[in-house]
Amino acid sequence: MTEFGWRRGPDDPFPEQIRRAWPATVSALPIGTPVSGQVVGRQPFGIFIRINGSPHAVGMADTGSMPAGGTLPALGAQVSGTVVRHTDSSFQVRIRLSEWLDED
Repeated sequence: MTEFGWRRGPDDPFPEQIRRAWPATVSALPIGTPVSGQVVGRQPFGIFIRINGSPHAVGMADTGSMPAGGTLPALGAQVSGTVVRHTDSSFQVRIRLSEWLDED
């Protein structure tokens, strides 16, 4: 098995649900909001996060915000961070992980 993967659970939203909920997601999670959740996807470019309390939101922390020498959290790991941006084209809430701030 590769170190990268995507964990799909029965409670994960479908793309259409994510798109329809996008305006509410942006409203509920403004820039600067602290968030926490579980890593559900892990790719060479970053991680995808199921955000606690926001069932139709997709969180994304990319390697561009990871400090040099940092590592990606494992699938299933619990993480926390801060909302830094909203990406309308992909309906993603961009997150800077707290553990990456500690490594700066």
